[in-house]
Amino acid sequence: MDCNGSEFFTVAEVAARLRVSKMTVYRLVEAGTLTSCLVGRRSIRIPVAAVIDYIEKVKTTAGAS
Repeated sequence: MDCNGSEFFTVAEVAARLRVSKMTVYRLVEAGTLTSCLVGRRSIRIPVAAVIDYIEKVKTTAGAS
């Protein structure tokens, strides 16, 4: 996923939308499950498309049981 020309969420915004903690979002980013972009040295931004893709993947996985 490309970080250029995308709309982004902060970690806090993703956590609120997914109803999980910020630490969970950081873990998803660290695991490579959720694509992210580094802004400066410390600021992580997650493309909106990456969040939508993740939600679709989780919904598909959850319904497969």
